[in-house]
Amino acid sequence: MGENAIIRTERLILRPLALSDLETAHIYAGDVNDTKYMVYLPNETMQETEWFLQRVVSEWETDIPSFFEFAVVFEEKHIGAVSISLDASGEEGELGWIINKKYQENGYATEAAKAVMNFAVNKLGVKKIVVHCDYRNISSCRVMQKIGLLMESDSGTRRYRDRDEDVPEYKYSLVIERQEV
Repeated sequence: MGENAIIRTERLILRPLALSDLETAHIYAGDVNDTKYMVYLPNETMQETEWFLQRVVSEWETDIPSFFEFAVVFEEKHIGAVSISLDASGEEGELGWIINKKYQENGYATEAAKAVMNFAVNKLGVKKIVVHCDYRNISSCRVMQKIGLLMESDSGTRRYRDRDEDVPEYKYSLVIERQEV
């Protein structure tokens, strides 16, 4: 499916994340500031990033992937990633994104997230989009609002792999209403 999953937006190309993205992916995946609100990051070694990319590539090669991880490419530079992970039914998709700090605050996360959300709804048949985030992640909350998601809950918690504390978490969502024609 990977070679057929290229999405073009006004400024970006979204394509399957690949092993050849190792160095550029590790720039953001290994950066403490870029990943401060990511539960499973930062990656401490390049090898951790490589293992993740191997998993991503393998998933793209399956007949029916359960998650889709896209490289966000701006002016031929890999600047981040955006993903959609499907639940067991394939009807709910969890959206996520990360953008290299050098490219943040330019609307790339919003543009990429909206494009992958449309891919999930129109190509995969997803009926509900969800996003979870740390309550302090104001930038991600803004992206969620810009792409049409509404806060579903502010009572969740998350635990980071390197901290022994529960942190409040927001859940935003959008139920897709399909109209019969």
